[in-house]
Amino acid sequence: MAMVSQRPRLRGRHRVAAFLYAGMAVVSLVLGAIYLFRDSFMPYHAAALGKDWDELGPATQTLLKALMEVAAGGWLALGALVLLLVAFPIRRGERWARLAAPAALLLFYVPTLLATLSVLHETPASPPWRFNVLACLCAVVGFLLDTPWRSATQTARGNA
Repeated sequence: MAMVSQRPRLRGRHRVAAFLYAGMAVVSLVLGAIYLFRDSFMPYHAAALGKDWDELGPATQTLLKALMEVAAGGWLALGALVLLLVAFPIRRGERWARLAAPAALLLFYVPTLLATLSVLHETPASPPWRFNVLACLCAVVGFLLDTPWRSATQTARGNA
C-alpha cells in the first residue's frame, strides 16, 4: 500500500489569496527591518519637519528613533504572524486563519494609511501612502478571492 500525502493543498483562488497575504507579509518584514536598522529618519520625515536629522536635538532624535522602532516592531510582528498563518492553518484550510490574515493586515495598514495621508495633507512631505493603499487592496482582494465565509462544500461546488 502506497502512502499518499493527505496534506491539503491550496487551489485556485485560495492559492492566489495566500500568495497575496504572504507577499504582503514579506514586504512588511522588509519594511520592519529597514525601520529597525536605520540610523536616522526617512527622507519624507525630513521633508515633513523641514529639518535634517542632524538639525534635531538629541531628545527629539531619541523620540523619533523610538517611534520608528515601534513601527518596525509592528511590521515585523505582522509579517511573522501572517507568514505563520499562511504556512500552517491557512494551508490546511482553517477558516479562522483565512479570516485572521486579512483582518490583521487591515488592522495594521488602514491606520498606517490614515497616518501617511495626514502627513501628506498637513506637511510638505510626500510619504509612501500608495503602498499602504496597495496593502489594503491586497488584503481585501485576497479575502474576496478566498471566500472564507463559505463552507468547504459550497467552495467545492463553486470550483466545479
